[in-house]
Amino acid sequence: MGRAAAAGGGAGGARRWLPWLGLCFWAAGAAAARGTDNGEALPESIPSAPGTLPHFIEEPDDAYIIKSNPIALRCKARPAMQIFFKCNGEWVHQNEHVSEESLDESSGLKVREVFINVTRQQVEDFHGPEDFWCQCVAWSHLGTSKSRKASVRIAYLRKNFEQDPQGREVPIEGMIVLHCRPPEGVPAAEVEWLKNEEPIDSEQDENIDTRADHNLIIRQARLSDSGNYTCMAANIVAKRRSLSATVVVYVNGGWSSWTEWSACNVRCGRGWQKRSRTCTNPAPLNGGAFCEGMSVQKITCTSLCPVDGSWEAWSEWSVCSPECEHLRIRECTAPPPRNGGKFCEGLSQESENCTDGLCILDKKPLHEIKPQSIENASDIALYSGLGAAVVAVAVLVIGVTLYRRSQSDYGVDVIDSSALTGNSLLLNSSMQPDLTVSRTYSGPICLQDPLDKELMTESSLFNPLSDIKVKVQSSFMVSLGVSERPEYHGKNHSGTFPHGNNRSFSTMHPRNKTPYIQNLSSLPTRTELRTTGVFGHLGGRLVMPNTGVSLLIPHGAIPEENSWEIYMSINQGEPSLQSDGSEVLLSPEVTCGPPDMIVTTPFALTIPHCADVSSEHWNIHLKKRTQQGKWEEVMSVEDESTSCYCLLDPFACHVLLDSFGTYALTGEPITDCAVKQLKVAVFGCMSCNSLDYNLRVYCVDNTPWAFQEVVSDERHQGGQLLEEPKLLHFKGNTFSLQISVLDIPPFLWRIKPFTACQEVPFSRVWCSNRQPLHCAFSLERYTPTTTQLSCKICIRQLKGHEQILQVQTSILESERETITFFAQEDSTFPAQTGPKAFKIPYSIRQRICATFDTPNAKGKDWQMLAQKNSINRNLSYFATQSSPSAVILNLWEARHQHDGDLDSLACALEEIGRTHTKLSNITESQLDEADFNYSRQNGL
Repeated sequence: MGRAAAAGGGAGGARRWLPWLGLCFWAAGAAAARGTDNGEALPESIPSAPGTLPHFIEEPDDAYIIKSNPIALRCKARPAMQIFFKCNGEWVHQNEHVSEESLDESSGLKVREVFINVTRQQVEDFHGPEDFWCQCVAWSHLGTSKSRKASVRIAYLRKNFEQDPQGREVPIEGMIVLHCRPPEGVPAAEVEWLKNEEPIDSEQDENIDTRADHNLIIRQARLSDSGNYTCMAANIVAKRRSLSATVVVYVNGGWSSWTEWSACNVRCGRGWQKRSRTCTNPAPLNGGAFCEGMSVQKITCTSLCPVDGSWEAWSEWSVCSPECEHLRIRECTAPPPRNGGKFCEGLSQESENCTDGLCILDKKPLHEIKPQSIENASDIALYSGLGAAVVAVAVLVIGVTLYRRSQSDYGVDVIDSSALTGNSLLLNSSMQPDLTVSRTYSGPICLQDPLDKELMTESSLFNPLSDIKVKVQSSFMVSLGVSERPEYHGKNHSGTFPHGNNRSFSTMHPRNKTPYIQNLSSLPTRTELRTTGVFGHLGGRLVMPNTGVSLLIPHGAIPEENSWEIYMSINQGEPSLQSDGSEVLLSPEVTCGPPDMIVTTPFALTIPHCADVSSEHWNIHLKKRTQQGKWEEVMSVEDESTSCYCLLDPFACHVLLDSFGTYALTGEPITDCAVKQLKVAVFGCMSCNSLDYNLRVYCVDNTPWAFQEVVSDERHQGGQLLEEPKLLHFKGNTFSLQISVLDIPPFLWRIKPFTACQEVPFSRVWCSNRQPLHCAFSLERYTPTTTQLSCKICIRQLKGHEQILQVQTSILESERETITFFAQEDSTFPAQTGPKAFKIPYSIRQRICATFDTPNAKGKDWQMLAQKNSINRNLSYFATQSSPSAVILNLWEARHQHDGDLDSLACALEEIGRTHTKLSNITESQLDEADFNYSRQNGL
């Protein structure tokens, strides 16, 4: 059935759709009478009265059906007696036409306008060789005219793009081409590009072209072109968005110019100079490749040593001059000063009388001088001698008086410990006590335990320390040592040492006084702290409990089917590393072995240090002891090296090594602002005398192993930690350390003489890692009922940092609150093997390595992984490894052995955009399952 019949839908047969024209001429009636039955089509032209053919003022336009909404086709013609639509070659029924008639005022001709509606169903039911179409046919008296054919189509837009734009990573000034093929649609979709959800106007940016077949072309990439690009397709039906394409414009790093060569690091002899450059010209951006090559260069240098001048022998005496003097000279030429050496000290010439006293006076011989002149000169000499004698006697009397007064009243004094070779009051009970000192010393000394006996008899304990001075606080309790107890309460004296005391200290006679600064080297200690573990192909972790020292053996470092007993130890005896010049030892000497073991992947050794890390103030070196016992420098932590890697954290240094041995960290202070971190702590215990209480203040390097040694010694002596240890920043400015006891309750406790304030010279503190330093203070209770002690311990460096330890404790052990020495997490499992020793599950570790070891357009992605984990130096070391990502993760494991901060690693991975795995969300069961699968794959 034709389209017109379907559209008409009238009853009475197939021919009823033919329109009855109703024209007023004879052919019209006849055609209408016959057309109902025989089905003849309307004539293309009908004879009419003379006139003009119809002229179309408006013709039907192409149209699109949106969803189920019908569309209206219209046409207008003049002069027109009738207008009908013909669709797909068939007439549209008269009833479906809507016509309007008007008169053109200018020409007086009739104007007719006709509308029809076309539905979606009509278009879908048409199955012709071409699109659904309709045209108008207009009649006038002269004949007919036809309009253009207007096509009618159903509008649509598919959902999926034929081609989505793909992300790109391009270097700066490179070309970017993003392809986009929009979804199929009728009418064809128009394409618009968005950057970060903002439309792109190519007319305003000549660098961007969007005209070439819907593609986006950026001729020269700029940093500002980085972003997310989206292709938008739209027609009259709908809009569609493509997947976003991320464009990253990266900048590969470039080296800056070399700096000038530094001065030779030694004043004379063979040393080195260095120069550096930075990867900042330009700096790598958006994951650009890091600069290749070394950032530091070193060359050897030789500086001439200064030679100090020396005098040659004196010349012969000259002839006697008229002034009765002769001269002799010498020159500074044996050798002369060279290369900045010092000039000779002393006089270059001497003169003396050459007449043995028979010299002239006013150019006259002595025998011609009058006797009266000689007599006057003798009187003057006599009177001068008598005056000098009187002055000497007065000075002697004053000195004796001051000396006696100093013996009966202790003032604020400074005594040199080199004069205090022993304290007979404390050590020799057979000697009578000095009654000018408190009666506390009148009794014999008793020894608390065998260790105390050893301490008291060990001669090294009482060897004088040549440069240590002890400041003694003046106290009414001490000065009234032989007075009765009521007299103590009759005085009102604070008994505390005031802050900021600037009084000068007079020298006191050293009789019966002993310095309380002692050296722990005299105590019996172990020479080595050691732990072992058996490791195989799965690797593991070896931890020295409570020392901060650990060893990480990566997976695969030991060949399969092999196992080694690996040990690690710390030297607790006298350090074998002898410092050169201003160099100081900053860490323990750590030994790991066996030395003949060969690993296929670098292992990570963690060594604690006590330096306040700053490259501006410290030059820190890693050293290794050779088989001959000598120490050699492996590298400076700021150097570039492919043999090992040092990562310096605030409290530890993580070293990647491929050979076992003995290692230590040393530091050379560059400026006076170089700081060592000291841990200060106070311990206390009862003395053998029931009224005495001893305080011992320690200043040791801020490394766990150094404090552990102190704790071990205090446990043997029965000491208890009275306050949480604190950090003291000790500067390398050559100023000494003062330790004093303050705010002692005046009527409950008193401090014994010569112990209130003690001063330790700079050199002893700066090198304290060799001999841990402590100062002892002895306190005495007035009555046995006093069980509480409160005071302050002030530890400060002159012109430096200060710390206050607040002591608030009970001297009774049953009432004392225990302060924990160490957290227990280190000591639970010294050796862990297999997957349990690592924070990152093995399966995830493999995925990370496989992802980041794969090269891409701009280099290896492990460089971005390193930078996101704050590893920005010496990247050439990782480039030499078979799996740089694995070595970086090993370093991460060593740095996070306590916190296991997987969140930081996950954030770094997400920032890079290579993975969206949230490591911190991995449950315990998932970890166990991953470990089980790993073990099963490896035949375990």
